[in-house]
Amino acid sequence: MISTVRQARPWQPNEGCPFDPGNDETGIGWSYLILPNKYPMLVPNPPAPIKVPGLRSRRSFGYCKVVVESPNHSLSDLHDLKLDELTNVMLGIRQEIANMEKQSFVKYVFFFRNKGREIGVSLTHPHSQIYALPYVPLRIRLEAKNMKNYMKRRGICMLCDILRIENSSERLLYVNDGFSIIKPYYSMWPYEIHIIPRRHVQRLSQLTDDEVRFLADSLRASTYMLDSVLGRDMPYVMAVHQAPVKSHKSFHLHVEFYPMLRDASKMKYAAGVEWGLWTFTYDSSPEAKAAELRKSCANARDLIGRCI
Repeated sequence: MISTVRQARPWQPNEGCPFDPGNDETGIGWSYLILPNKYPMLVPNPPAPIKVPGLRSRRSFGYCKVVVESPNHSLSDLHDLKLDELTNVMLGIRQEIANMEKQSFVKYVFFFRNKGREIGVSLTHPHSQIYALPYVPLRIRLEAKNMKNYMKRRGICMLCDILRIENSSERLLYVNDGFSIIKPYYSMWPYEIHIIPRRHVQRLSQLTDDEVRFLADSLRASTYMLDSVLGRDMPYVMAVHQAPVKSHKSFHLHVEFYPMLRDASKMKYAAGVEWGLWTFTYDSSPEAKAAELRKSCANARDLIGRCI
């Protein structure tokens, strides 16, 4: 995807954050906002692409939205929001995604969150993003294919089966009535955790109101664990993997967190083997890291599920 307007976006300003209340984009009297990205990668009326003989290119149809989860610029993470506050945000995100899915050119909707200067966030005010894409990304296509093949071979959804296995494992971190949080045995990052719905559901737009509340609770628990496990804020990427708009019944919605630290003072860098082969290396074991995460979860407060 190419967008030259993104060259003009502000980069980690020390003052004058455009997401603070009272600015032109935000106004006052709000608890959260969903705004059009001023420097979008995709737009609903894109220009024609440059034609290259022998190669295929397409117009950049889509939407890029920014979710400002709180007017509080110094909010450290989602667990600092009260459950009702984050539930309200997630209900708004569910509606925004449902609206995007109705557009004929939208094939996939990606909800994600980047946290921390180490990740390269352009603005440090807490926020997440929603991209409505005119194609299904490769990673989702691979997941969808593998989930479909798994169900065909075994007669059960892959992630439903993983939840069955993890329900009694030392990698289970947290559960409520709608979701389980696990430290996957197939993790790429040392402190990677996944949130998985206990009901087989494909997309965020299909969640019930109660499930949205349980998801908000799971997000609070996850971010609390990550910010507590090393005694400092954890930089991370949060990626919601859901089915394409033309739903794959075998696909199971889930949320993946990729935390970027391997201890309190060291980054976990993706280097030659990781980028060159898409094969991640581990200095510890998922079970050892799960034990650390469970210990940090034990101190969490105001959760409606239970830390394992």
